[in-house]
Amino acid sequence: MSPRSALRPVPALPAPPQRRRLLPGLGLGLGAGAIAVAAGAAVPAASPALVAIVLGTVLANTGVLGPSVRPGLDATATSVLRAGIVLLGLQLALGDVLALGPAVLGVMAAVVALGIGAGLLLGRLLRLPPMLTILISCGFSICGAAAVAATAGTLAAQGSERERLRAHTATAVALVVVVGTAMIPLLPLAAGALGLAPQTAGTWAGASILEVAQVVAAGSLLGPEALDAAVLVKLGRVLLLAPVIAALTLALRSRSAAPGAAEGGARPPLVPVFVIGFLLAVLVRSSGLVPPAVLGAAQLVQSVLLAAAMFALGTGVRWALLRQVGGRPVALALALGVIVTGTGLLGAVLTA
Repeated sequence: MSPRSALRPVPALPAPPQRRRLLPGLGLGLGAGAIAVAAGAAVPAASPALVAIVLGTVLANTGVLGPSVRPGLDATATSVLRAGIVLLGLQLALGDVLALGPAVLGVMAAVVALGIGAGLLLGRLLRLPPMLTILISCGFSICGAAAVAATAGTLAAQGSERERLRAHTATAVALVVVVGTAMIPLLPLAAGALGLAPQTAGTWAGASILEVAQVVAAGSLLGPEALDAAVLVKLGRVLLLAPVIAALTLALRSRSAAPGAAEGGARPPLVPVFVIGFLLAVLVRSSGLVPPAVLGAAQLVQSVLLAAAMFALGTGVRWALLRQVGGRPVALALALGVIVTGTGLLGAVLTA
């Protein structure tokens, strides 16, 4: 060996594959998601989404989590989240939703459109951050925590804005859970006081209550006939998640292309891939070829994936950001709760 060759630097060992860096955080997120879903099954009043976000926030603010889990948690908050949204489509059969009739379909569209429109207007009047306004508006108008998560996955954020987006997401999910849980006993009581027929009460519940699980709980209190109507109407609202996310993406593309927008920024795709996957899952379910056992397993996996994503989002929340929230988001949430519930009641009565 020549002296020159002996002085050459020894090549560095190859860095571990990028995917290997994701494993600790992915494992932690999926484990936390499974724990949150198990807690929700053991205690029906405990929302897996809220349990997961609280658990992630507590761990992040007590210094338990090390930097090695961060890459995997970031992937959980994005890729795993989108996989959960795709599997959510397997709960929807187009034939069942279309069988509700054009009048009920119009009610669902009105609830979503008026809820989001009123939320954006009220959020501006309350001087809330635009990201938080959009998240709360979509969560209250469409399908609760899943809509919040899907919307958060569409909004582009970097650096400190990414941390703020996580805090806004946690706030929106918490408001969805609190207000939606309060509606479980209140709406059946109101339906009884108004003397609504079971079908009408079920339509009202499905058009107004925020989470699918909350709709099932309230529908069970209203009776079997009302429960069937409530679940179908609610799943119809879930189906509207796809066009709303597509419209939001178009708005973001327009803004990024507007004069004065930052150059070199990546424009979001015209239709997000996970939205296409969601629609394909709806078509697969609508074909009737998927066995019930597979659908049940997919629903469990979907619940764990979404809870894991909520945990990952919670790990990005800092107490300092949450303390800046104040009472204005609560005011927006309560106002939207009244608007969505009132619109749902009017539509249910008119279509009875």
